[in-house]
Amino acid sequence: MSDEPERHRQDNRSPALHFEMVRRKPAVPLAGIVTDICGYREIWPGHFHIVEYASLTVPLVISFAEAFAIGLGRSPGDDDRYASFAAGLYAGPVMIESFGGACCVQVNFTPLGARQFFGLPMSELRDRMVGLDDALGFDGIALRERLGEASNWGARFDIAEGFVAGRLAEAKALSSEIAWAYRTVIASGGRTRIAVLASEIGWSRKHLAAKFTDAIGIGPKTLSRIVRFNRALSLSKQQDDDWAGIASDCGYADQAHLVREFRQLAGETPKALAASI
Repeated sequence: MSDEPERHRQDNRSPALHFEMVRRKPAVPLAGIVTDICGYREIWPGHFHIVEYASLTVPLVISFAEAFAIGLGRSPGDDDRYASFAAGLYAGPVMIESFGGACCVQVNFTPLGARQFFGLPMSELRDRMVGLDDALGFDGIALRERLGEASNWGARFDIAEGFVAGRLAEAKALSSEIAWAYRTVIASGGRTRIAVLASEIGWSRKHLAAKFTDAIGIGPKTLSRIVRFNRALSLSKQQDDDWAGIASDCGYADQAHLVREFRQLAGETPKALAASI
C-alpha cells in the first residue's frame, strides 16, 4: 500500500467495491519523515492480490483484524502471515494477499525518516518484516490498542501522527553526511556516481557504503537502481514504448540494461509492467 506504482486484482471484480482506503498527508512537522498515512479496510469477502514494486517507502502497519500474506520476490506461502509489522527496503517485487477481513493503519516513512523514527540501523529491517513488538516494544503494543479503540479514520490518523511526533522529539539526529548523500542521489535521479559522493564527503567508497547501508538499509548503489527504475516507470507513461529513449534519459547503459533492471526490481519486463498499471 505504498505511493509507488502497484497493481490490484480481486476475483475479476472491481476492487473499489470491496475495500476502502483513506489517505492523509502528514502535518508540516512530519514532512520529509512521513509521506502519508493510510487507512485500509476490506468490506467484502474475497481474495485480494497486490503487487508492489521496488520503492523507497518504509511502512509501519498496525492491524486490527486479519493478517496479510506477504512474499518478497515470490508468492506468499501459508507461513508468510503478518499482522502488525514494520518492513525495511527491498529491491524487488513484493506480493501481498489478503482474504476479505483486513483492517489496518499504515504509516509510510521515507528512508531517512524511518531511521530517525525506529532509532535502529535500518539494515536490521532490510528484506524482512519485523513484528510490531520487536520494532517498537511496549510502545507499539499500546499504540495498536489506542488505534483499535478509535472510532474513525480521522481519530486514528491523529493518534498515529502524535505517536510519530513524540518519538521524533527524542530521536537522535541523522548523520548530515548520509542525509546529504541520500538527497543527492534522489535529486540526480540515481545518476550520481558513488565515487563522487564519497569524495565530496571525504570518505572512502567502502566507508560510505557501510554507513549508508547501516542508516538506510541499502547501499547507495542499490538506492540509485531503485530511483532510476521508478523514474523510468514514470517516464513510460509519457513516452509510450520509447524504451530506448527512456533508458538513455535515466542513465541505463542501453535498453537491455533497463530490461534486466525491471525484471529484478519488478519481476516483469518494462512493456508488461507498463501495460498492467
